[in-house]
Amino acid sequence: MSNKEILIILSPGFPESEADSTCLPMQQQFVRALKEMSPELDIVVLTFQYPYHQKEYKWFEVKVIPFRGRNKGGLQKLLLRNKINSTLKKLHKENKIAGLFSFWYNECAFIGKRFADKYDVKHYCWILGQDARKGNEYPKLLPPRPNELIALSDFIQNEFERNHGIRPQFVIPPGIDETLFDSMPKEKDLDLLGVGSLIPLKQYDIFLEIVSELKKQMPGIKVLLVGKGPEKEKLQSLLGKFKLESSVTMTGELPYGEVLKLMQRTKVFLHPSSYEGFSGVCMEALCAGSHVVSFCKPMNMDIPHWYIAKNKEEMAGETLRILQDPMTSYLSVHRYPIRECVNQVMNLFGEKYYSIEKGG
Repeated sequence: MSNKEILIILSPGFPESEADSTCLPMQQQFVRALKEMSPELDIVVLTFQYPYHQKEYKWFEVKVIPFRGRNKGGLQKLLLRNKINSTLKKLHKENKIAGLFSFWYNECAFIGKRFADKYDVKHYCWILGQDARKGNEYPKLLPPRPNELIALSDFIQNEFERNHGIRPQFVIPPGIDETLFDSMPKEKDLDLLGVGSLIPLKQYDIFLEIVSELKKQMPGIKVLLVGKGPEKEKLQSLLGKFKLESSVTMTGELPYGEVLKLMQRTKVFLHPSSYEGFSGVCMEALCAGSHVVSFCKPMNMDIPHWYIAKNKEEMAGETLRILQDPMTSYLSVHRYPIRECVNQVMNLFGEKYYSIEKGG
């Protein structure tokens, strides 16, 4: 057995290479910051569904073991569990495990908690969004203890308790790495930006409806919508219906770094999603100096430059006010640094990990 401790991270997906910037950027930042801050700790990521191969690889000096689950059910799901359990047993036999950390209370937490309970190691799950909703069956299959759960936001803490009867003991918001942003000031030449998967949940039809209303007051409005998904054709047809072809550009998916640069050029980041745990893109937009308007309020406290609208009309009105006010300031708002996020998580696993950055 090695004397070096390992932390095992369980995730549905993980970047297939260091160049894969669009796969779970928040989780990427967390793992990279953790590796930089805790060089004495070996990190092993078990990624269940993606990438679509089973060849172990290194990602910024982090060992990644993929299982290529491809979200299959039935017998394939059972075989996947068996493979992952066998890998966990092997890692436990060969190393001293500091703990297990699961992203989402789903199959990852189900396997992680069962293993941790059996072998008496620490396990925490970060509840990140959809897993707090009522339709998630895993909290019923294997009820967690409150002190095993970390909610991404105050909203998620309340939502998980409301739907599953268990209140997560900890709340740790997503961290942002401000060093990823270009330090040179950017001209604010984009009025509106939307970034996300083009799926019904994100409500980009409302996004375009609002742009249509704003264009009546601002004929020269400049808008970008970044992302890919099944609603692409529907949204393209709405561009024609609302006569927005000259105002809105749908870019498709862009590399993560390019999106951050666009945020720095943006005045208002519009996020009409009907449900969000704590949108990382909203925090990135604030850090980039954009104002954010959304329907979902993640924290009980107010966050500067983030405005919560009750309906489409209020969202349009708030956006227009920001854009037309000559006194609007576009200063960066950096409320949750990534290193503080890592500190809070690792403090749960033990003071010796937290003390690396304590007070820094």
